[in-house]
Amino acid sequence: MEFNFFEVLILFIAVYLLFTVIKLDGRVKGLKYTLDQISKQTDVPEMPINNELRQLLNEGNDVKAVKRVRETLGLSLVEAKQYVDALKFKGK
Repeated sequence: MEFNFFEVLILFIAVYLLFTVIKLDGRVKGLKYTLDQISKQTDVPEMPINNELRQLLNEGNDVKAVKRVRETLGLSLVEAKQYVDALKFKGK
């Protein structure tokens, strides 16, 4: 089983991109944590959509709430579900 130059090059590029994405993900999480800490100290107002989402959650429309988050904030399905869940548990 021989590997030619292009296959090895593609493999190295893929591994490099994977590590770069992992490193960037860590940076984004760090920035998000910092931003959360700053917003807690400066009394940044809550996003206006949160009131609408709480109303949908109180009515039992979790799926509609996730859909509304995706439409408004442009998040992925997983991110929108996490956002809604965090809002749901924060209200309890």
